[in-house]
Amino acid sequence: MTMTNTTSASGKVAIITGASRGIGAAIAQRLAADGMAVVVNYASRSDEADALVAKIVAGGGKAVAAKADVADAAAVAALFDTAEAAFGKVDVLINNAGVMPAGLPMLADTDDASFDNIFDINVKGSFNTMRQAAKRLQHGGRIVNFSSSVVGLAMPGYSVYAASKSAIETMSNIFAKELRGKHITVNAIAPGPTATALFLNGKTEEVIERLSKAAPLERLGTPDDIAAAVAFLVSADGGWINGQTLRANGGII
Repeated sequence: MTMTNTTSASGKVAIITGASRGIGAAIAQRLAADGMAVVVNYASRSDEADALVAKIVAGGGKAVAAKADVADAAAVAALFDTAEAAFGKVDVLINNAGVMPAGLPMLADTDDASFDNIFDINVKGSFNTMRQAAKRLQHGGRIVNFSSSVVGLAMPGYSVYAASKSAIETMSNIFAKELRGKHITVNAIAPGPTATALFLNGKTEEVIERLSKAAPLERLGTPDDIAAAVAFLVSADGGWINGQTLRANGGII
């Protein structure tokens, strides 16, 4: 894995939520390769989180796994406690944990439980971690939240999911302003179609093929593509980017 900005990243500590697999796992591996100690948060897949930690440590990196449901404020506070106990501080927060409804129902066909689950994890989860970060992130820290390019694509079936991500973009922009004086940047990253289990779940081969050709670069994104964009935002080179949403989507919109 390519290593960049190791000098600026060395000694930094990052919490990555939802990091047991997919984009979160790619981010954890990239930041560890860049010299950060990483806290691999997971909600239920302890085997995958432990395997990822073992892989990072075997490669010379520093990592611990930490179970926490981000929708639970007390669990999020304990997640930060775990990070501080393991590494002494927290410099970077990556809010990657998220859910997408299987089958992509239209708004009128979305049930209450699905709506609540999407907003509990996608919005309240990031709210909970940002609230802790406001008090506990080191001076000069970085926060990267996760939106989605479906906010701009506005495709049928994504209304509730896109609404949750629109909330993230608004919160990120305002939170960046509220942290004036702490030199902490807050940005959102908005992937387009990316080859992860979350994206592929419930989609037909025809839909996957169509979306893979939709961007001018004519392929789906990869978790490493998104991890590279995150690595830039948390690096010294990304220090002047603040309060923005970066659409990492191959030009689909």
